[in-house]
Amino acid sequence: MGIYAMDFALKFNHSIFSTPYPPKPSPKCRFLTARCSLPLSSDGAATGLAERPWKVADARLVLEDGSIWRAKSFGASGTRVGEVVFNTSLTGYQEILTDPSYAGQFVLMTNPHIGNTGVNFDDDESRQCFLAGLVIRCLSIKTSNWRCVETLGDYLAERNVMGIYDVDTRAITRRLRQDGSLIGVLSTEQSRSDDELLEMSRSWDIVGIDLISGVTCNAPYEWVDETKSEWDFNSDGRDRDTYRVIAYDFGIKHNILRRLASYGCKITVVPSTWPAAETLKLKPDGVLFSNGPGDPSAVPYAVETVKEILGKVPVFGICMGHQLLGQALGGKTFKMKFGHHGGNHPVRNLRNGRVEISAQNHNYAVDPASLPEGVEVTHVNLNDGSCAGLAYPALSIMSLQYHPEASPGPHDSDCAFREFIELMESTKQAA
Repeated sequence: MGIYAMDFALKFNHSIFSTPYPPKPSPKCRFLTARCSLPLSSDGAATGLAERPWKVADARLVLEDGSIWRAKSFGASGTRVGEVVFNTSLTGYQEILTDPSYAGQFVLMTNPHIGNTGVNFDDDESRQCFLAGLVIRCLSIKTSNWRCVETLGDYLAERNVMGIYDVDTRAITRRLRQDGSLIGVLSTEQSRSDDELLEMSRSWDIVGIDLISGVTCNAPYEWVDETKSEWDFNSDGRDRDTYRVIAYDFGIKHNILRRLASYGCKITVVPSTWPAAETLKLKPDGVLFSNGPGDPSAVPYAVETVKEILGKVPVFGICMGHQLLGQALGGKTFKMKFGHHGGNHPVRNLRNGRVEISAQNHNYAVDPASLPEGVEVTHVNLNDGSCAGLAYPALSIMSLQYHPEASPGPHDSDCAFREFIELMESTKQAA
């Protein structure tokens, strides 16, 4: 057994630790030399060392641009591929995790401290986590919320979702803003080489993939969950007539359904492939086309369904539903550089001049120049001027490119649900 000798010098200056007035001249620097010896094993590694009390880097995020980011893992292990996007919300990570619109994506949180409130059973926005993985700067080592039932790490592990932390999320965000959304690979498998992971990232693409079919419900169902008082912050609908709404599930969030119910709607949720003819047989007062993940051009069957319903009943499109309406009206959609993801996007309502702080989550947008005459752009994103809302009064159409239910986010846009009620009410009275 060999002896490993390690010499080190500890240098200090006495003037740092004393505060004489007036100050005395600094003494000469003194040196202390310590010598310690540790036994070596046959392969040269030191033995007798205690296990490190901290976690070491055991995961990699490899981006298609060739950059490799070392990190620590939590949640599930393995290897996943997805599109990396950043979200600027300061809170609400559980709602973000369970937003089906993030299917196929790694969500990078720009807020550095995540996990401090744990998770609970009330804040889920869908039946499961659909995102490919979570990327954060600092994972909270303690939870401190009265509703917490388990830690974020345990929650992700149970749902087979990968997460990494202790990675420079600010640097990655700057790269995404400069170069646009990038395909990446998350891996905890040390047997896979960097080159292998890089090849995976460069051979996969999210454009043109039907992601809606993986998040929609399997069969129609009635939304019967009672809206609890903490969610029912607007009870205007209680004094109104009941309106029958068919909601197409392209990745619908629970709080969209809660808000519609709060405004007096009786809701039937149907799968994304539900025939338009079957919807019209139910004689609804209105149809909602929900949010959802991916490329609207990859789901032509959904566009055809929208076309068959337009003009026969009032419709309201949210995010993916807004994009599908744009295509059904003859317009075009395009992929944005890095999309809009967060709870702090300013939007101007062009009809009344009001500015709303909105919650957004989308990578595609409608090109307003491609829309036919009669279609009105009602809302504009003030960050980049992109189309954030449409209306076509002749066909009783309204849509928003963002989330009026705002979970998480401010409630500035909740009035959109009231406008949908008024659209159905006026159409009913005119019939």
